[in-house]
Amino acid sequence: MSNLDLILVLVSRCNSSLSVLNTHPLSSLSCVSAALQALKRKKRYEKQLAQIDGTLSTIEFQREALENANTNTEVLKNMGYAAKAMKAAHENMDIDKVDDLMADITEQQEVAQEISDVISRPVGFGEEFDEDELMAELEELEQEELDQNLLEIEGTADVPLPSVPSTSLPSRPAAKKAEEDEDDMADLEAWAAN
Repeated sequence: MSNLDLILVLVSRCNSSLSVLNTHPLSSLSCVSAALQALKRKKRYEKQLAQIDGTLSTIEFQREALENANTNTEVLKNMGYAAKAMKAAHENMDIDKVDDLMADITEQQEVAQEISDVISRPVGFGEEFDEDELMAELEELEQEELDQNLLEIEGTADVPLPSVPSTSLPSRPAAKKAEEDEDDMADLEAWAAN
């Protein structure tokens, strides 16, 4: 049995003794003396209980602090291992070496692109043609073909043409319209004058 359990039992006994004394009248001096002794014991036990409770709380706090310290120590140790591993990995690397390597890679990619461009260029077996001359020759050939097609139109004599009308054309209706407009204007002026 732990000290805490023992004190809890003693406090409960004091409470039961006090309850028994409270049921009897406090007329005799011996009952009063016993009640005071029981109260004093109860107060001592409650004080010890409070001290033990405080001690347990302090111990619990210290245990949690130790766990946190152990965790922090492990984290710090692992961070140290990681730093050493990164340092070892970068030990043979230099920023200038990395920069030179990247420049070499870029240069080789440019060389590869130039080679690809040269390979993909059409081979004219040494013959180079001027685009402008080729376009002029093409237009000349198209014009010759168009001229030839125009000269080869056949059968124009067989195409029937429309005949000239034999009736006279109707007179202009515009004069009649002008007369109607003049009459309408005269009516309007007469109406406005009234």
